[in-house]
Amino acid sequence: MSPSSFTVTQDKIQEYRKNGFVHIPGVISKEEAAEFREVALELSRKAADLKHGYKSNVFDQLVNVWRENADIRRLTLHPHVTRAASALAGIPLRLWHDQTLIKQPHNRTATEFHQDAPYWPHGNSPNSLSIWIALCDVPVERGCMTFIPGSFERTGTPQQDLVDAKSLFGICPEMGWLPRVTLPLRAGDCTFHHGYCAHMAGSNDTDDPRVVHAVIFMDATTTYSTAIRKSHIVTDPLGLREGQALDGEIFPLVK
Repeated sequence: MSPSSFTVTQDKIQEYRKNGFVHIPGVISKEEAAEFREVALELSRKAADLKHGYKSNVFDQLVNVWRENADIRRLTLHPHVTRAASALAGIPLRLWHDQTLIKQPHNRTATEFHQDAPYWPHGNSPNSLSIWIALCDVPVERGCMTFIPGSFERTGTPQQDLVDAKSLFGICPEMGWLPRVTLPLRAGDCTFHHGYCAHMAGSNDTDDPRVVHAVIFMDATTTYSTAIRKSHIVTDPLGLREGQALDGEIFPLVK
C-alpha cells in the first residue's frame, strides 16, 4: 500500500473521538512488521548500549530509539502512522518520543491501568495521542491492550503506578465501573489512544516475546510544564524553561 492510498475513514475518526481509542488494522504491512521486529529484538539485546535502554519486571523499554537507529526512525515517522495520527487528532502535531516495548515470554507482570499524559511534562497539549504498533501477533495471552471508553475526559490526574492494579482506581474510582474493551492485534495493526485514555496491557503467557513499538505525538503548540510531571528522561537534559515551546529537531512537526 502506497502512502497516497492509505486513508483513515470517517467512521474510525468518529470512533476515536467518541471513545478516546481506536483499532486500525494493517497500518503497516506484515512484511514491514517482521522487518522492524527483528531490528527491535536486536536493539533490545544491546539495550545497555543505547542512551535510554531499560529492563524492568514489566518490559524491556527503549526510549527515543528513532534518534539512534535509522530503521526505527523509518517506523516512527512512517507516513501511514503520521497520516493516521494527524487525521484522528485533527490538528497539527509534533513527535514527542517513541519507545520500543518488549514483554519477554512468560512475563506474568501486567502493565496496570493508567493514563499516559500524567507522565509527560506538557502544557497546552489537550490532544496528545499514542500509537501502539504490533510488530508481531498480539493475542490476549501475549499481552494485548484493554481500554476504558470515555476515560480520556478525566484530565488533570496525577501520575499513576504501572504495577499497582489499584492506583488509577484509587484516584478515579468511577472508572472501575466502566466497560472495558480488549483489542488483540495482528502484526501490522495499530491502536491509537488519547493521552488521558485509561488502558492496560496483560501479561505475556506465551513462548514468544511480545514486540510492539509505540509512537507518541503531541499538539504542535505544546510547551514544557512541570505542573503535573517535574522530570522526564527526554526533557531533563535539555535545560528547558517553564513555558518554553517543545519544538525544533528533537520534536519535529508531523508531515
